[in-house]
Amino acid sequence: MRVYYDRDADVNLIKGKKVAIVGYGSQGHAHANNLNDSGVKEVVVALRKDSATRKKAEDAGLKVMDATEAAKWADVVMVLTPDELQRHLWEDDLRDNMKEGASLAFAHGLNIHFRLIEPRPDLDVFMVAPKGPGHTVRSEYNRGGGVPCLIAVHQDASGNAHDIGLSYAAGIGGGRAGIIGTTFKEECETDLFGEQVVLCGGLTSLITAAYETLTEAGYAPEMAYFECLHEVKLIVDLMYEGGIANMRYSVSNTAEYGDYTRGPRIINDQTKAEMKKVLDEIQSGQFTREWMLENEVGQTSFKTVRARAAEHPIEEVGAKLRAMMPWIAENKLVDKEKN
Repeated sequence: MRVYYDRDADVNLIKGKKVAIVGYGSQGHAHANNLNDSGVKEVVVALRKDSATRKKAEDAGLKVMDATEAAKWADVVMVLTPDELQRHLWEDDLRDNMKEGASLAFAHGLNIHFRLIEPRPDLDVFMVAPKGPGHTVRSEYNRGGGVPCLIAVHQDASGNAHDIGLSYAAGIGGGRAGIIGTTFKEECETDLFGEQVVLCGGLTSLITAAYETLTEAGYAPEMAYFECLHEVKLIVDLMYEGGIANMRYSVSNTAEYGDYTRGPRIINDQTKAEMKKVLDEIQSGQFTREWMLENEVGQTSFKTVRARAAEHPIEEVGAKLRAMMPWIAENKLVDKEKN
């Protein structure tokens, strides 16, 4: 696996390009502002005229265009809208309007890997995917650091796609931490798997089930929240800092013994077999087809499940307990006023 740094990238390549960032959410706001601060003089944000984030981009001093106008203007178009919107964005605004020989870029491989978007043959197509949320990409850049990025090239029409991608990654701060070479397939499939079985799906299901087990046994909801959700941050921070061994070194012997002897009873061979099924569904495209179909019918099931989850008692007790800890809000990662 090749890792690149600022010394391997010519940031002047991206400085000489007209760059359109499509979308101004978590990643969009970070990419646009980081590139601007890195000296890319011509950066625009592409948004609908009725976009709720339009004022946020303008307040940050960024020029805003609609997607069709931006596609005609830009040398590099970075698509940072939600996955489910990208195919229609491509068909309606980008495909027939992008300049010949321009670059089409993504921060996630789903639409390219599963062929929801078929790029024009004259375009360079690359991916620069920061391995962290947009607010971290922005905050690390501001303090002189960076978030590691993945880079991949799907289509190299110019013969220079990789160098342009490296330059872009350096412009958003990735070269300070490391830019790791990969493929659209590898990034897409491992990213979906990690989200579904650990980071989002697995972790939230584990926390919720543990909370319900304690409260159904008669323990106070507040105690269940602290033990099953609140303290997850302590454990994850220890692993983030030095791996699983670092966490086990830092906790009590009692906790470590319980880890070794009880953990495998929760995450067992049956769990791993189900993980393999999830991976099969990702690799075959079943998950992507299911998700795109859900969007074709207005996300009916998705919105129902989202609303039901938001009403779970763990959310109510959590809000009350977090209000007792003002330092959490003071150091929040997500500021909805900015991104």
